Amino acid sequence: MLKHIEAAIEALNYPQRPKGLYEPIRYILAGGGKRLRPMLLLTAYSLYREDYVRALSAAVGIEMYHNHTLVHDDVMDRADMRRGRETVHQKWDDNTAILSGDTMLLLAYKLISSTGIGRWHEALRLFTNSAIEICEGQQYDVDFEKDTHVTEAEYIEMIRLKTSVLLGCATKMGALLADAPADDCDALYSFAEKVGLAFQLQDDYLDAFGDPAVFGKKIGGDILCGKKTFLVHAATAQMTPEEAQTFLQKLSTPVGDSSGLYSTETEKISDIMAVYTRYNVAERCQQRIAAYFDEAEGELPRLSVDATPLRDYAFSLLNRNK
Repeated sequence: MLKHIEAAIEALNYPQRPKGLYEPIRYILAGGGKRLRPMLLLTAYSLYREDYVRALSAAVGIEMYHNHTLVHDDVMDRADMRRGRETVHQKWDDNTAILSGDTMLLLAYKLISSTGIGRWHEALRLFTNSAIEICEGQQYDVDFEKDTHVTEAEYIEMIRLKTSVLLGCATKMGALLADAPADDCDALYSFAEKVGLAFQLQDDYLDAFGDPAVFGKKIGGDILCGKKTFLVHAATAQMTPEEAQTFLQKLSTPVGDSSGLYSTETEKISDIMAVYTRYNVAERCQQRIAAYFDEAEGELPRLSVDATPLRDYAFSLLNRNK
């Protein structure tokens, strides 16, 4: 499947002009990635039909949309690197990233609507609703950067909207295009949504406790950015209000600022990690990941087919730190 996805992405036929609009799209899609969302779509489709190549345009459309969100996220976050390469706004400029990102959204709709198999009208409605929810999640993420009173439940809802919804959409879309029973479609959405929550919490965990050689990026990045991940909520939930306020102030303090609190990145990471150790947040995070894992698996007996290929694929990604 992955080879078919890569070949279909490579074969996309863009207009020759304007070059400045389409070249960044080729660039970001050539950057690789796990292709998780198109793989979920095609794997779900293949549970019901063998001719999964018929759903390739929708799979590529989902990947196009996912990368659209990354291009815009990088502008909002002022990120310099993505998958080991310059981000679009860094390589070109903000205006190019916005316009090319917008075009990717429209191309995603064009690809998905051109599929024309199964209940594709229903799949397109699902995609539209999911895209709106993802924007809601992104806005919550922006709001939470300035809010010191975000609860764990609010954080979980934010990552559900920002991350899990698209996994659920991709998986259910594959089932809809295969004309699977309605109950199966709903169970597959719930399965992938819960996998998405586990997936995001594992990212939170690995950013602090993972092996950088395996994780693929620098450990402590979330700490240096002052992000309020699940680890932060797990720690502050055990603190007094005064302790939590002090900790959050430390977390939000940039390295080398006028306060003189942290003179090096290593110093800040070590200080915050000591708090994580004191409150045993690693174990708490692993327990929550395992709980979402179990909830996801609990959805599969509802299906009318054997979902072992989907289960094995999704859960293999959750063990990428081993």
